Amino acid sequence: MTKEHDNEHFLYDRSWVEIEEMLDRAERKMNYHETESHLANSQQDKMYHIRNFKALQGVTKSLRWVLGDVRIDDPLE
Repeated sequence: MTKEHDNEHFLYDRSWVEIEEMLDRAERKMNYHETESHLANSQQDKMYHIRNFKALQGVTKSLRWVLGDVRIDDPLE
């Protein structure tokens, strides 16, 4: 991705409050899927919740990195 494309496709107008609210929402959804994975009646339901849990772990790690969480050196690791 080149620098010219950055300006066309990305808006850099998110506030810290918006990012923190998104992190809160993501953590709540992540906790929901973790709980549901333990309560699932079928293997299919369990895997559905585990997949969503793992995806949301990546989201929360990335948002924490954006917010400057000192515990997150690299959100891709």
